[in-house]
Amino acid sequence: MDMSTPDPVRDELLRINPTFRDLVHQHQSYEERLNELSGLTYPNDDEQLEESTLKKKKLMIKDEIYAMMHDYQVSH
Repeated sequence: MDMSTPDPVRDELLRINPTFRDLVHQHQSYEERLNELSGLTYPNDDEQLEESTLKKKKLMIKDEIYAMMHDYQVSH
């Protein structure tokens, strides 16, 4: 999730919704770890599995984030 571009719905949810804020922080954490793993020249089996798992988790969280943003936008 690109946090550098302005998004009023995302910014409002970050301000008022702790669950949304936690999801965004978790997404960023996964992104940071994936960047570390992608920098490895020869990842071992565990690191490859971790990368695959993190990609799936990150995508699930991204879906939750966008669903919350959509729900908020529809209700306001």
